[in-house]
Amino acid sequence: MELFIYVFAALFSVINPLGTVPIFVGLTQEYSASERSRTSLLTAVNIFVILLISFFTGRFILHFFGISIESLRIAGGLIIVTSGFALLTGSFSKHKGMEKERVKNDAFQRDSVSLTPLAIPMLAGPGSISLLIGMYEDYSIISEKIITIIAILGVCLATFLVLRSSHYIVKMLGASGINAISRIIGFIVIAIGIEYISSSIIIVLSNVFK
Repeated sequence: MELFIYVFAALFSVINPLGTVPIFVGLTQEYSASERSRTSLLTAVNIFVILLISFFTGRFILHFFGISIESLRIAGGLIIVTSGFALLTGSFSKHKGMEKERVKNDAFQRDSVSLTPLAIPMLAGPGSISLLIGMYEDYSIISEKIITIIAILGVCLATFLVLRSSHYIVKMLGASGINAISRIIGFIVIAIGIEYISSSIIIVLSNVFK
């Protein structure tokens, strides 16, 4: 149960579906309620598929390019930290590239926004992918991998519920409420990223000075 809570909390914080709520509302403002529900479901399914593929195939990509797990964690930690700072400073959309006019226009012209830009890069981005690749190396027991997969499914379900309720969340919390929650999550995300970087640096230094 502790592993499930840890994976769920870490992955949910890094994915941060609450930070995507204003963008989802903007992209689906002309959708009907059923279309918004369908888009939310497709987005959650896309995220689950992307994260699951990353979880199981990430190590093969690392081996192919000769990248060590410590290097991946340091790089992923840096990405996670920058995402956390973007949440703290209120520049999450700009950090994800959604402030660029061409990207915005492209998003609004798409028949479906569930895969891009919502699933990629807004939700299942480099930070969450690198986090899962690291977890695959950490949890070698079959039962731990199953718990991790269940946690991924739980995060995707939570993301679906958040996106499906996004218009109600905006009405209840408003922009200031969402920003306040995003800043709290941003602080947690920064802590996760720093933990990944520091632990990996300690391992690298210990191997050097053996």
